Amino acid sequence: MLNLNTDLKTVKDMLKKLYLVLVIGAALACKAAPPKPIKVIGSNDIQPDEQQRLVCKTIANLISNYNYKKVELNDSISGVIFDRYLKILDEGHNYLLASDIADFQKYKTVLDDDVKIGNLNDVFYIFNVYQKRYIEDVQYSISQLDDDFDFNKNEVYTYDREKLPFVASKEEMSKQWYLHVKYDLLNLKLANPDMAKNKEVLRKRYENLLSQVNKLNNQDVFQLFMDAFTNAIDPHTNYFNPANAANFNIDMSRQLEGIGAGLNTENDYIVIKSIIAGGPADKSKQIGVDDKIVGVAQGKEGEFQNIVGWRIENAIALIRGTKGTTVRLETLPKGSSAASKPKIVEMVREKIILKDESAKKEIRTYNNNGKTIKIGIISVPAFYIDFNDYKSGNPNYKSTAHDVKLLLDSLKSENVDGIVMDMRQNGGGSLMEAIELTGLFIKTGPVVQVRDADDKTEVDKDDDPSVAYSGPLAVLVDRFSASATEIFSGAIQDYGRGLIIGSQTYGKGSVQNAIDLDRVIPASALERTASVAKKEAKPVKTGSQSTFGQLNLTIAKFYRITGNSTQHKGVMPDIQFPSVIPMDKYGEDTEPSAMPFDVIAQTDFTKVGNFTPVIPQLKKLHDQRMESSVSFKFLLKDIADIKKEEAEKSITLNEQKLKKQRDDDEKKSFDDDNARRVAMGLPALKKGEPKPRNEDLDFLKVEAGQILTDYIGLDNKTATVITN
Repeated sequence: MLNLNTDLKTVKDMLKKLYLVLVIGAALACKAAPPKPIKVIGSNDIQPDEQQRLVCKTIANLISNYNYKKVELNDSISGVIFDRYLKILDEGHNYLLASDIADFQKYKTVLDDDVKIGNLNDVFYIFNVYQKRYIEDVQYSISQLDDDFDFNKNEVYTYDREKLPFVASKEEMSKQWYLHVKYDLLNLKLANPDMAKNKEVLRKRYENLLSQVNKLNNQDVFQLFMDAFTNAIDPHTNYFNPANAANFNIDMSRQLEGIGAGLNTENDYIVIKSIIAGGPADKSKQIGVDDKIVGVAQGKEGEFQNIVGWRIENAIALIRGTKGTTVRLETLPKGSSAASKPKIVEMVREKIILKDESAKKEIRTYNNNGKTIKIGIISVPAFYIDFNDYKSGNPNYKSTAHDVKLLLDSLKSENVDGIVMDMRQNGGGSLMEAIELTGLFIKTGPVVQVRDADDKTEVDKDDDPSVAYSGPLAVLVDRFSASATEIFSGAIQDYGRGLIIGSQTYGKGSVQNAIDLDRVIPASALERTASVAKKEAKPVKTGSQSTFGQLNLTIAKFYRITGNSTQHKGVMPDIQFPSVIPMDKYGEDTEPSAMPFDVIAQTDFTKVGNFTPVIPQLKKLHDQRMESSVSFKFLLKDIADIKKEEAEKSITLNEQKLKKQRDDDEKKSFDDDNARRVAMGLPALKKGEPKPRNEDLDFLKVEAGQILTDYIGLDNKTATVITN
């Protein structure tokens, strides 16, 4: 995900027009009354609320008027939304019947009209039919646990039915689920021959599935449909309901405001599973890991809300909140019974920095003709920024560029000879941070071009002449390196500032603006919605979260300073590694609604180096190592195994055959793992011996450092190294 720099003039102009249209549009749209909902007996009959109808209309308005692609909401796009929605609900064709799909066809060309007026009854009806089928199938599975199963038969269970037609009848569906139950039991039986115990384990598992599906609410259904709607427009226009919006912004800032405790659910209880050092929970000294939270109250006088049986995201919404505010918890310490008197703990929320999800550094040493070369490796998980701190003028706001600057200073003090920026799995984030990070390695100049829906192009530059690091540089990328990562790596490549190593990147060349819908939807509409909501249900007071959620709207497209878009094509490395991530399954060019590749005019910039003359020599040295590398052979083998596994759609239910297959696979995996360890200079493990914690078997990271070491050792390198 890539957020547009908030001070871009194009965004300001767009938002001024946007607010005016929404105020008028929402006021008019509020007068339209949706049709009556359709009840589905056998489901929990989940229905949309007035607030969701308002959000749906607002988003349809935004997309129609301001999405970069200018997609018309018509019958054609309705069909795409319809297909995507069914795929989200039942991609594996495991629940819905062919008759259900036939029944749904009447909605295929009306969803465009539905979203325009906020009619969610049709999509909630589809979901309720799905939920009914889901409940029926799980209940049937539980009923089969009283039967005896013959594991000597040569039956086959097809676990991947995505390419197969929807099941024609309930009888046929029951046969599929009978085989599913048999497969689950056989898996347990291979580990433990006690069938009575296995059936009880499976019964609890299925009952838990029923419990979870019965906890689904209209926010869940609304989110699923809005995913289908927005992604039918383009892959990166996304709606986030209030809970998901909160999580998205935590990911963006790598910070949250709360008590600093990691939570999970166990047997209907919210359980503390980790405590962040230095946070309120840690400093209170009154709660610990495995304590249960049974109630939450806001402030010193707020009423406690019992959260036993709650879904975890709803409980988190109560516990998180603005720093400086008070939250009180009722807890059952580890080992306490449910009948014990809860302990009350009062804490003041604080800002929590998620250090484990921020940029990190390490140093690896290499040998180059008898000389020790030190390579610093900085892993950057995302382009994050604390927008609130940034907007408030705090000079020490947390961000990728700030964190990396500190790491660069530290590595320079340790006299590293080169630095590898590990940007694998980095899906992007803030555009501003991509520019700031590039600026750490160049003096001044353009970094990226941004073209809006009116074909106006803006060139975003690094204007700071200081350079944080001027030595040998490489950037390691993979197929999941996207968006802001592609801006950074593309600029480093275009300037000739560093080597790009790895596999072809994702190819996301679009820009999104995060729109807080609480700031967009008019106060009059908010008041009307609140009055309706009071009639529908008593609202739950939360410690955090917005009311309406957030829309990340695609409003522009970015281009490299050469004029090439990264859209579809991504960034092509100077030295390529084979991709473990399937290129034909993941990437912008696999998305049907993605924008095409195109080219605009090149901007004015001056290259600081040129790696072209040395790349063939570096590639030759790399290829020579790979010819005799056991780790590289295993990498190729992993790729082949992944392709083979993806082609498999079914599995035998014959116990002896499956046991032999599993035993063979286990032995092969154990032997392969030991061979990898030995190839990486680590000792082989004995059978049953646990793997040491924090062991690094990342062969590609090591090889990236070796390639940079090769470059450092070349006598005829021609890439210019800039100086401060």
